[in-house]
Amino acid sequence: MSQTLRVWAPAAQHAELLLGAPGSAERSAMVAEDGGWWRSADVLAPGTDYAFSLDGGPALPDPRSPWQPHGVHEPSRTFDAAAHRWQSEDWAGRSALGSVMYELHIGTFTEAGTLDGAIERLYHLVDLGVETVELMPVNAFPGTRGWGYDGVALWAVQESYGGPAALQRFVDAAHQRGLAVCLDVVYNHLGPDGNYLAQFGPYFTDQHSTPWGPAVNLDAEGAHEVRQFVIDCSLRWMRDFRIDALRIDAVHALRDDSPRHILSELADHTAALSEDLGRPLTLIAESDLNDPVMVTPTGDGGFGMDGQWADDVHHALHSYLTGEQHGYYSDFGSAQILAKALTGVFVHDGSYSSFRGQHWGAPVPESISGHRFVVFDQNHDQVGNRALGDRPSQALSPGELAASAALLLLGPYTPMLFMGQEWGARTPFQYFTDHRGDLGEAVRQGRTAEFGTHGWAELYGTEDLTVPDPQSEQTFRDSTLDWQEADQPGPHAELLDWYRQLIALRRAEPDLSSGDRTATTCHWGEGWLVMRRGDIEVAVNLPRGETPPVGEGTILAEWPGAVTIRT
Repeated sequence: MSQTLRVWAPAAQHAELLLGAPGSAERSAMVAEDGGWWRSADVLAPGTDYAFSLDGGPALPDPRSPWQPHGVHEPSRTFDAAAHRWQSEDWAGRSALGSVMYELHIGTFTEAGTLDGAIERLYHLVDLGVETVELMPVNAFPGTRGWGYDGVALWAVQESYGGPAALQRFVDAAHQRGLAVCLDVVYNHLGPDGNYLAQFGPYFTDQHSTPWGPAVNLDAEGAHEVRQFVIDCSLRWMRDFRIDALRIDAVHALRDDSPRHILSELADHTAALSEDLGRPLTLIAESDLNDPVMVTPTGDGGFGMDGQWADDVHHALHSYLTGEQHGYYSDFGSAQILAKALTGVFVHDGSYSSFRGQHWGAPVPESISGHRFVVFDQNHDQVGNRALGDRPSQALSPGELAASAALLLLGPYTPMLFMGQEWGARTPFQYFTDHRGDLGEAVRQGRTAEFGTHGWAELYGTEDLTVPDPQSEQTFRDSTLDWQEADQPGPHAELLDWYRQLIALRRAEPDLSSGDRTATTCHWGEGWLVMRRGDIEVAVNLPRGETPPVGEGTILAEWPGAVTIRT
C-alpha cells in the first residue's frame, strides 16, 4: 500500500524528502502542517528508500522508520504492514499473566541468529510447555550484534534479525503453535550511536537525568508529541505485528511529573485497543520500585500495568542456593527471606535496603494476584550482568537446579525461564556490542572498570579477572546456545525432563496454577524449605541440609535427594 510520509520537526523552517541513494538523492519540499508536522507531497510505494532533510541539513532517517535495511545511520525504507497474509487468523489471544514465559535473545537463541531461525525451534518450546515467548528488544540498533537496549530506531526491526517482515512471520508461526508473544520495548533512553531524534525536536530534556544521560521528554515543552511517539509505537507492535504483550524496560527511569503518568496513559490506550481487536493485550513493567501502585488500575490512581517483574524473588532464590551476598544480594540468603519472597512478592516492602541505604518499597495487598508478578531464577540481566556472564548451572549441582526450578514454576507467580536453563545450558550469556570507533573502546574499558569493584574477582576465586571483551565477535559467539546439549543423554536430558514434568504438573493441578497468594505458606529449617500450595507440598533441601519434614501423601514428582512434591 502506497503512503505519504509525515515527520514532526517543530523548529524547522523547511523540510525536504530525499529519495534515492545518499549523495545523489532527489529532494522535494514537504508541506507544513499544524503542530510542527511536515507532510510529503510524494506518494511512496512499499520498499522505497527515503530520508529527511531539515533546513538544508544532512539526510536523516525517519524517527518513525519501520525499516532500516542499511543500518541505523542510513536511509529508511517504507514497509506495508498490511501485506502479510496471516495464517493464524483463528488466534484468540492469551494473557501473559499466569502463563509459563520464556525469554530469549534472537541473535543467540540459534546459530542462525534470526527470527526465521528461531521459528525452527518453536517446537521445543511447545514440547516444554511454554505458553508465552518473550523476545529481548528487536528494535534497530547499531551494528549486527547487541542486546537491543541501545536501540535507536524504536519502530524498526533489526535487519540482522530479518527485518519487519520476519517479525510478522515469527509471530504468525508462534500463534499457529499456540504460543503468545511478548516483546521487550525500551522507552527510557536511546543508545548514543545513531540517535538522531534530538535533531528533529525536543525528544529529550535536561530537567531529569537517567543513568544513560538526559531523560526522554515526557513532561516538558513539546512532551505531548514525544508521549504520542511512545504510545503510537507501542500500539503499532500490538496492532500491525499482533504482539500479545509488551515488557517495558526500566519504567522507573521514565521520569514524568505530568498530572497523568505516561504509563497510565499507555495502559488506557492499550485497553481500548484490546477491546477493539477482541483479544487480550498485556503490559508488563520492569520496575525496581517494589511498589504495587504499578499494577493498580488507572481508575484507582495507579499506573495500570497488568504485571511487573519482581526481582526480589530472583535475589532470594539465587542467594539462598549459591550463598552469594555481595552487592544487591546483601540482604538476601536465608530461608526466611526466601519464604518471604515466595509469599509476599517483595522482600523490601518498606524495610531497610542496605544496598540502597534507605527504606524501600511497599507491601503487596493480599488481594493482588501473584500472577501479576513475573518471576525468574535467570534472565538476561541477572546472567549477562555478571562479570563472566556465567549461569547458575556453572556453580550449582543438578539437584540445586532442580530445587530452584520447582520453587519457581510451582509458586503463585507468573514464572519466566531464560533460554537454555531448562537443560542446564553451560554456555554463558555475556554482554556484547558492535559499536564503531571511540564508542566501542569506551564500552570495552567501561565494562572492565565496572567489574573491578564489588568483589567479583574474589567471588570467582581469582586475583586476575579477565572480563570478556564486549566488542569481540567471539564474545557474541560464545553466548550462542549449544542445542546439542539439549539432545545429549545424561544430566542435561534429565533436567529437561524435570522441567517438562514441573510445567505439566503446574498445568494439571489447580492448586499449583493458582495465583492466590493467601493459599501459599512456607516453613523451613536448616538447609530445607517446604512451600505449601493449597493441598500440595513442594519440599526442597540442599545437599548440606537436613531432610525436610513432609506428609504421607501421594508423591507427584521427585528429584531424589533434592525435591519432593506431594499431596
